[in-house]
Amino acid sequence: MNQLYRLHAIWNPHVYHGWGRTKRFFEGWYYKIVSKDQNNAFAIIPGIAMDENGNKQSFVQVLDGKNLKAVYHKFDADIFKPTPKKHSLSIGKNFFSYDNIILDLPNLKGQLDFKNQTPWSNSFFSPGIMGPYSFIPFMECYHGILSMNHSISGTINHNGNDISFDGGKGYMEKDWGHSFPKAYIWMQSNHFSNPNISIKCSMAIIPWLKSSFIGHIAGVLIKDKLIEFTTYNGTRVNLCIITKTNVIIEMENSSYKLNMIAHREKATSLAAPISGFMSGRIDESMKAKIQVKLYNKKSKKLILDDLGESAGIEVAGEYNLLIK
Repeated sequence: MNQLYRLHAIWNPHVYHGWGRTKRFFEGWYYKIVSKDQNNAFAIIPGIAMDENGNKQSFVQVLDGKNLKAVYHKFDADIFKPTPKKHSLSIGKNFFSYDNIILDLPNLKGQLDFKNQTPWSNSFFSPGIMGPYSFIPFMECYHGILSMNHSISGTINHNGNDISFDGGKGYMEKDWGHSFPKAYIWMQSNHFSNPNISIKCSMAIIPWLKSSFIGHIAGVLIKDKLIEFTTYNGTRVNLCIITKTNVIIEMENSSYKLNMIAHREKATSLAAPISGFMSGRIDESMKAKIQVKLYNKKSKKLILDDLGESAGIEVAGEYNLLIK
């Protein structure tokens, strides 16, 4: 039965992939929630981790993006309860799904509901954001986009204060495998002047057999259309500059050119997986800004020139390897 669940998961990246796994494996879901006034922003990250020796733990990690604080809540692995063939899991009294989350943590309690989710495209030969790489069994880390942009309703109590997320905006993604890449860039924002615009971009060193390559994935959601820039659809990276204050990336495919200038802000340290266990550290900011320009090469028109706020940015590992 575990093999059937794992086979089903290949074409459904949002569901749990760890059926039958007992060591050197992690899986985590990333819920970004931002209030309507953008004064409150959190990343809620539930997951499971198993080290090389079979030691296991489940967790809910919380990043308070505006106050630059992070808390790692550790739980026994046996209270991690995923549901086969759909994204629905509980960790004790905490519940996480595609449509809502229920939190019962020491300093964070409440329920948030999500509507109008916008997932990444999915087809038989290209299941989700990993595309054909979804079928490769030895990847270090797999990635999935559950929703580029959606609306939030509900209230959570944080440190004794009620925070309304009615009219707020959310983003959902996930990772699974055994380790994060040795070097990567990740950035995301869905707070532009047009509320229906969202962007996500990542670049990483991808181990491949006895070598490696730089993989890249970006998506721009605009006018209900997701424009994809990926390693496997012929996109090339023309420019990648990383400094202490900025990340500048230019990508283009056959139809579009994408320019991004991310203005980095002070980041907060989070736990990250190494060989299955959450023993690494990465730094994430949720107060950054991303200037985005999108050109239609065929019409030779600039179709997007906007600034994304409340942006999430991570620049991790030996990032100089990504500079171009």
